[in-house]
Amino acid sequence: MISAPVVTEQFKFEILYQSKISRARVGKIHTPHGIIDTPNFVAVGTNGSLKTLHNHDHQNLNVQLMFCNTYHLMVQPGTALIKEAGGLHRFIHRHQPIITDSGGFQVFSLAYAQAGLEQRELKGQGGKKHANSVVKVSEDGVIFRSYKDGRKILLSPETTVLAQKDLGSDIIIPLDELLPFHVDEQKLKASFDRTHRWECRSLHEHLKNRQNQAMYAVVHGGSDLALREKSCAILTNEAFDGFAIGGALGSDHQELYDTVKGTTVHLPIEAPVHLLGIGDVASIDKCIEYGIDTFDSSYPTKAARHGMILTREGPLKLIRTLHAKEFIPLDEGCQCQTCTHYSRAYLHHLFKANEPSAASLATQHNVHFMMQKMENIRTQIMCGLI
Repeated sequence: MISAPVVTEQFKFEILYQSKISRARVGKIHTPHGIIDTPNFVAVGTNGSLKTLHNHDHQNLNVQLMFCNTYHLMVQPGTALIKEAGGLHRFIHRHQPIITDSGGFQVFSLAYAQAGLEQRELKGQGGKKHANSVVKVSEDGVIFRSYKDGRKILLSPETTVLAQKDLGSDIIIPLDELLPFHVDEQKLKASFDRTHRWECRSLHEHLKNRQNQAMYAVVHGGSDLALREKSCAILTNEAFDGFAIGGALGSDHQELYDTVKGTTVHLPIEAPVHLLGIGDVASIDKCIEYGIDTFDSSYPTKAARHGMILTREGPLKLIRTLHAKEFIPLDEGCQCQTCTHYSRAYLHHLFKANEPSAASLATQHNVHFMMQKMENIRTQIMCGLI
């Protein structure tokens, strides 16, 4: 018999220390499945699993919050099955907090990727007919085809909330539309208005049955800071529990930083702020001072599977020949299980031999690195350095 996660308390954000030199702060997000120390990094487990790791390893790695994708879980195995299993925590045997998205990011990402591919193919053939998108967008929501069996699925503000109710995640996200950063002003404005109507509908559905879950609004507006301010004004007037900065965040790091900085100043200081899909080291270092509390990204785990190791001296490409005879840990001074037991030379060998354990050991290190980095950032804020 699989034990059920212990449900303890309601959602609450507690600020322990506010920096005197920036918007950075140290706090705690209280959820029914445990506490999240902030600022923190949120590991992405798309299908309910961090790739190459076991879920029972999360506690040792101190993964306090895990991000799972509603889109993929709707398609396989289906949220109704997960509800029947007792909810996502019990289904994947995770006792710590989980955040789920609406599914919109994946649907629109796949749509634009496919549309771009089809347009390139048609252009190469000299054709003039329009590419067929994998989605149809209307006021009702988004219709897409399952990548598993081709069936049509409606993703609406209401259905995505009900799906996340089936999952029973601690923090849920309303439906929003993701546009490429280069869309014209007219399309951006139309999407902006529709997204905010969708978010309010999502919130209305959520409030019918809170189910001990929190909902974060998603702030939109592209890199247009006036639209970002307007988005904040609309969403802060609703009963959301926190805020996520989403949508197109710019074409380069500087535009990203400007967008984040120009957004957080319009959000209430007492609410938690999440930055969606951003979690590289450089962006974390810069955006912490703007008041971001949590970051999610698949970068550390994806990089690990390709032999890219995160270290305090910068990224290390382990498959390079120069590491073949380095009988030292991946990162000197690191206390993760990989660095404690194995050398760069051994992991270099595992990658060259295409051993599955190479990706697992590298992932353990990269996730541990991110958790230690966030702990160090919390200390720096408390010491008045950020």
